[in-house]
Formats: sequence, structure tokens, C-alpha cells
Amino acid sequence: MSRILEESVVPKVLAGERISGAEALEIYHHARPADLAALADARRNQAKAAAYDGKGNETVTYIIDRNINYTNVCNVYCKFCAFYRTERDADHYVLTHEQIDQKLDELTSVGGIQILMQGGHHPKLTIDWYLDLLHHIRDKYPHINIHAFSPPEFNHFAEVFKMPMREVITKFKEAGLGSIPGGGGEILVDRVRNRIAPLKCDSDHWLEAMAIAHELGLSSSATMMFGHVETVEERIEHLQRLRDQQDATKGFSAFICWTFQPDNTKLKASPVGTAEYLRMQALSRVFLDNFENVQSSWVTQGPKIGQVALKYGANDFGSVMMEENVVSKAGTSFRLNSEEIERLIRDAGYQPRRRNNWYELV
Repeated sequence: MSRILEESVVPKVLAGERISGAEALEIYHHARPADLAALADARRNQAKAAAYDGKGNETVTYIIDRNINYTNVCNVYCKFCAFYRTERDADHYVLTHEQIDQKLDELTSVGGIQILMQGGHHPKLTIDWYLDLLHHIRDKYPHINIHAFSPPEFNHFAEVFKMPMREVITKFKEAGLGSIPGGGGEILVDRVRNRIAPLKCDSDHWLEAMAIAHELGLSSSATMMFGHVETVEERIEHLQRLRDQQDATKGFSAFICWTFQPDNTKLKASPVGTAEYLRMQALSRVFLDNFENVQSSWVTQGPKIGQVALKYGANDFGSVMMEENVVSKAGTSFRLNSEEIERLIRDAGYQPRRRNNWYELV
């Protein structure tokens, strides 16, 4: 460990103080894995000390939900995505209400309380199609929180519907939208976004969608997909923008990061391994001092590394996730049920507890 870490940065973290981007770089380059894990665990404990009736440090949460990709038609053609299709492809689809109902009935049967619903940027679906779908789900399944539509989707909606984004999000909330996932964040640096997804909304517009949602009372998650064409400095710039946004609106409920999954994609990059994932998750926990929750990404890293991630700053094990269609197309497919998740949490030394989207225990 370097002298600046020992004499300056580590004491700041242990005292609960904020670190700078330069100090984050110092940690990244010079902290040993065990020391970085200890710093992340300290930050985790600071964030959770007052939560869950004084037992936050011992608790790891998870949720039972289901991914529903309502369409795979998309016209932004991200280079890192193996999921999208065009309307010319034989396997393109748009789910019917009946197909979505079947998925929701299956989710309800296992105690599920939320759907994570996202799709491609379909150029022809109308606002009435979306509002009808939201009303249908809210009316037929009032126990299900609709966690849906990422910031790039809302930017797409505003363009296609020729409507201000605030009006779009307001109408969606009135129709039943409960919260917003942090998808499409990738790296919030436009140099990177222009290389990996040039047709997707830029960093400012991603953050604008989140700011509007937070102002309207909708919470959201925040994400980072790394390990492709970005630099470490750009990862930290991404974290800085999230931290600044959280200072301003306090609307992010959790942070989740994962590594680029390369199979069947057009993006030419050398993917990083699990050690880099753990290092970045821990650094993110240390830097994002205003985020209460950090989620382990077992869906991309596998159950065992997801479990190890609990020692690198994570306090949440994510979702049972009955269905996952996007990451699996890129060559990664892990599945866990609630019993397996609870066993992994207990084996790591924590108490498993189910939660809702707002990290309230259920």
C-alpha cells in the first residue's frame, strides 16, 4: 500500500469522509485486494449501520422478480448487445398481453413482487400501446411493482412520440410505472458511448431522464457496464457523475456494476476477469458514499463470485430473476432460486432477507 493511501485516503474512508477522483485512482492502482475489500466493507457498514433495526451490517437482501423484455426490436444497434433484432429478422417479437400475463402468473405463484421490464427501441410502438400495457398490469396485478423502461428508452419515447420527456414519464407514472431501472448507462462518458453505442442517447440525456424521474418521485437504480473500450479514469468519471446526480436528487436506490460479456456481439474488446470486477465494485462502493445499497452481479459473474462480492462492498444479492434474455445472448447464463440465494448468503456469514424495490424488508 502506498504512503498516500496509508496516511491520507484510508483514514478518510474509515472516518466516513468523501474521496476525490484522484484518490479513487490511487486506491485502484495501489490498494491490495484485501485492503480494498476492507475499505469497501467499512463503507458498506457505514451505509447500513442505521438500517434494518440496527442489524444492517448482518443483513443481505434480495428480491423475487422477473425480467420481461416486451420486444427485441431495436434500432440503435449497440455493438455490445447480442439481443436486439430488426423487424426484418424472423425471430423478432412484441409480446402480447396474454404472454405477459402468463409470465406474471408464474411470478406470482413463487411469491414474486416485481417485474424488470425493458425492451429495444421499437420505432413503431405508440404511446397508447405503452400506456395500455401499464394500465393492464397495474389493474390485473396490483401487487407487482413495475420497474421498467431505462433512460435511453425514455429518450427514444420522447423522440418517437414527439413529446417532452417530462410529459412522457409523467404519463407513464400515472398509468402504473413504479420505478426505473438504470439500464443503458454503460459508461457515462460520450467518447465511450460514441464508440460502443453511437445511436443511443448521450450521457447528459441519460442523466436528464433520471433527474426528471427523481423529481417526479420515481426512484431508480444506477449501473455501470465496464471492461471494454473505456479507461479506468473514465470509469471514475462515470462514478463521479452518478455521485453528483445523487447529491442533487437523492433518487438512486442502488448501484450495480458488471463486466462486458463478449459472445455473439460486434464489439471488439478484451473482456476483464473476476478480479477486475471485484476491484471495481469495491472501488465503486468506496467512492459512492451517498449510495446506501450496492448489488452483487451474480448474473454475469456466477453465484460464487456473487457471494465473494458481499465481502467487496455489496449488501444485496439482486434478484431470483426467473427470466433473463439479454446477458444470456452474450454467452452468460446463470440461474438461482430463492433457496439457493439464501444458502449463498448464509454461507457468507449474513442473514438473508427479502426486500421490495425500495429496499424495505418484506
